Amino acid sequence: MELHLRVLRHDPPAGGRGLRPLAIPASNPTMSETTMDNVIEAPAEAGVGSKKLFENDKVIVWDFVLPAGQETPVHMHNHSYMWFAVQGAPLQIYDEHGNDVGLFPVPTDGVFELKVEGDTIEVMSDIGKGVKVPSKHKAKNVGNETYREILVEWK
Repeated sequence: MELHLRVLRHDPPAGGRGLRPLAIPASNPTMSETTMDNVIEAPAEAGVGSKKLFENDKVIVWDFVLPAGQETPVHMHNHSYMWFAVQGAPLQIYDEHGNDVGLFPVPTDGVFELKVEGDTIEVMSDIGKGVKVPSKHKAKNVGNETYREILVEWK
């Protein structure tokens, strides 16, 4: 099975449609419910994770959980980062004004690296490579399972 990523590029190519489909391999979407026991739900204020696990002068490590049907507040990524999808799900991405940017189907066990430059995030990892989204955005879990990732920001 193969999933397709359709993300509206932040800088649409001249003469292009603005949508860039990318193939992402599907993964096993199962995860034990007991792994969710110690996770705190996302706070009302904007942030890039549900719970900060660790911070020093080089990195910030976040646990991020997004139940099916829920969305994050609008938040800003100021640091380049990577994440590991503990439990994947399709994430609908919206810019800060609520405009649909595209669907990002994150596979379980997927590893992503993202570079933040000003108001743009570019996917650098093999999965989704070259896709760009606004650094200020929100995401909605449009899947049937709770989404979970471990995110590491580089300072």
